Amino acid sequence: MEQQQPVGAAELFDAIGARYEDAFGRPPVVARAVGELLSLLPAAARVLDIGSGTGRPVAHALAGAGCRVTGLDVSSVMISIAREQVPDAEFVHTDVRDWTSPPECWDAVCAYFPFLQMPRADTAKVLRRLARWLVPGGYLSLVTVPMDAEDLPVEFLGHPVRLTSFPAPELEDKIVAAGLRVVSTYSEIFEPEDGRGEEHLLITAVRP
Repeated sequence: MEQQQPVGAAELFDAIGARYEDAFGRPPVVARAVGELLSLLPAAARVLDIGSGTGRPVAHALAGAGCRVTGLDVSSVMISIAREQVPDAEFVHTDVRDWTSPPECWDAVCAYFPFLQMPRADTAKVLRRLARWLVPGGYLSLVTVPMDAEDLPVEFLGHPVRLTSFPAPELEDKIVAAGLRVVSTYSEIFEPEDGRGEEHLLITAVRP
């Protein structure tokens, strides 16, 4: 039997669609991250959500709290779902590596799992760009699966993909090198639909 070739992020999430929200859409660490962010932000804060997916729970919670939210996602299917589910936010079908923003215009950037299919060099570049986009005193709220892996073949919801990540200390170093200061870290084990536990790491950083 011919082995399936790994798919990229756009193809993967176009295929998964709303099923992602059912299987992975509400990990407790993301709820913790959003709650923490809302406690830090001013009223009507401008928030950029990288890899916004279906819009729930992140953009939905932020917009419901009065934030002005813009979500970016490489999947046209996810963008369509998000626009329907969270009409109070704006969603853009794009890759963050191709998208541009004026400097110092976002009070916060959320990045919940968007780097897991991105080469390490690209992740470092994007972190530097995000740091420039934040206002002084603005926050980066990042959640990932920390591990020492690059281009690792795995199966995700029935689709072959290649996974890339950093060990926690190395990722913190990349965030600091981008010009941010790490405020806090938190990790916990999440049990997804397939029952294989994985570590979820939350890093909160600020632009000095």
